Amino acid sequence: MTAADRRSLIAFAVAGILFGGTFVAAKAGLAYFPPLLFVALRFDVAAVALLTYAAVTTPRGELFPRTWRDAAGILATGVLAIGATNALLFVGQEYTTSAVAAIVFSLNPILTPIFAALVLADERLSRRGVAGMMLGFVGVALVVNPDPAMLFELGVGKALLLAGAVVGAFGSVLIRWAGGSLSSTARTAWGLPFAALLSHALSVAAGESPGAIVWHPEAVAALAYVGLLAGAVAYIAYFGLLDQAGAIRANLVFYAVPVVAALGGWALLGEIISTLAVGGFVTIFAGFAVIGSESVDVRDRLCRLRGRTPVSTDAFDDSVCIDAD
Repeated sequence: MTAADRRSLIAFAVAGILFGGTFVAAKAGLAYFPPLLFVALRFDVAAVALLTYAAVTTPRGELFPRTWRDAAGILATGVLAIGATNALLFVGQEYTTSAVAAIVFSLNPILTPIFAALVLADERLSRRGVAGMMLGFVGVALVVNPDPAMLFELGVGKALLLAGAVVGAFGSVLIRWAGGSLSSTARTAWGLPFAALLSHALSVAAGESPGAIVWHPEAVAALAYVGLLAGAVAYIAYFGLLDQAGAIRANLVFYAVPVVAALGGWALLGEIISTLAVGGFVTIFAGFAVIGSESVDVRDRLCRLRGRTPVSTDAFDDSVCIDAD
């Protein structure tokens, strides 16, 4: 395993673990905060923390945007991948359960390759990748085991959550398209104030009032978690992973989130993990293994061992063997 692979694995683990608590913390915090104001305050906390961190750790010449691509990456990060996505997630959770929210939001990794195929020239998903994606989604369904009647019943909450998954997937692809010279940390630090401004504007437009906040210790703990841990720290890991591994593989972290949430509930809250959920864990990891095996293309190697040349045949990046010249 290379050093880059190790960094990607660490970033994936950090983002998956910290994002895994977001659904639970968000549901807890919504008992004390109006939803859009909760999101806005989350980004206020995360923006202060991450801007301070970036100012301390990033050389001044690399801290400020210099090109239109830098600006486009900042806006895609703050307005789409963070701001609009989380606003839709938090409001949508008011109308449904955490289990349903988790599975609807897990459509994000499936949607990402669709946008990547339209926007990015260097990210394609093979048939093996498609199979891995579908295995992962089935595993998520087994882990969260939502009530089928509630899952397939149309409603405002699920529509908002689906919109959040779409916006998040599209935003991550646009970040990759924009490129730019900024590091992921600097880009995210500049993007968070835009996310906060958007959320505050939506909160005011929705008629939410700061007077409706109940400053209970549980509310403070929920805000601290989503702002500092699932906010600043997780964003550093996730957006760094986005730059290192690409949008398609980075968004697989949303398949790990339900696993982390289930294990956290078992370890911290004494919740029971069902046999079905264990089967879901195995299925998700099988999906990861299938996708990860693309780096070792057995078909290509067999071609070369027989003295033939593997040639890509279609948009799925599958190949056939032809006689070498």
